[in-house]
Amino acid sequence: MSGGLRILLTGFGPFPGAPFNPTMPLVKRLTALRRPAFDDIALTSHIFDVTYSAVDRELPELIASRRPHALLMFGLAGRTSYLRIESRARNAVTTRFPDAGRQHARKGAIAGGADAQMFGPHSEKLLRAALATGIDARLSRDAGSYLCNYLSWRAIEAVNRDNGLHLAQFVHVPPLAHDGMAAPGKSSITLEALVDAGEAMLLEFVKLTRQAARR
Repeated sequence: MSGGLRILLTGFGPFPGAPFNPTMPLVKRLTALRRPAFDDIALTSHIFDVTYSAVDRELPELIASRRPHALLMFGLAGRTSYLRIESRARNAVTTRFPDAGRQHARKGAIAGGADAQMFGPHSEKLLRAALATGIDARLSRDAGSYLCNYLSWRAIEAVNRDNGLHLAQFVHVPPLAHDGMAAPGKSSITLEALVDAGEAMLLEFVKLTRQAARR
């Protein structure tokens, strides 16, 4: 791990039906954290456009240029009131709804004939870290069939290659009001609660990445 541990945090921009994506301020806040535990950690961030082409183009570029040891990804689950720690990526992509670039996926699977891909046992450890902050968080086996699941699939593929990336994890967050308060009628979770849970997960993620890098 020449040069210290490198963690890349990602979020998504707005997309049809979601003009405000809370992962943008969340990732910004988490990347700016200053804690003794992060003194030797290079925390960087990236916001993906909600398009399949952006993920396919930018994820390999980010891995090649920033050489992260771990990838912690966030996305919006607009109909979920709690924090969702995804345990796997499904081999599924919707052909019904276009991405933010108005492009439709051409087929309903990402890779022909492949089973779902698991993130790994670290998903449950991040769940426990989040729960310790008092937030409503749950493990999920269904990351959907849109860009969040697609990015999850591509990230797990990247971990399985010999490129120095040891761990990846996707986390779905509930909607927020534009001012960071809870979204009325949708969730009781605020941006501050997400930042607290995100920090706890990030601390655990750093520890787990160190362990994975020593293997």
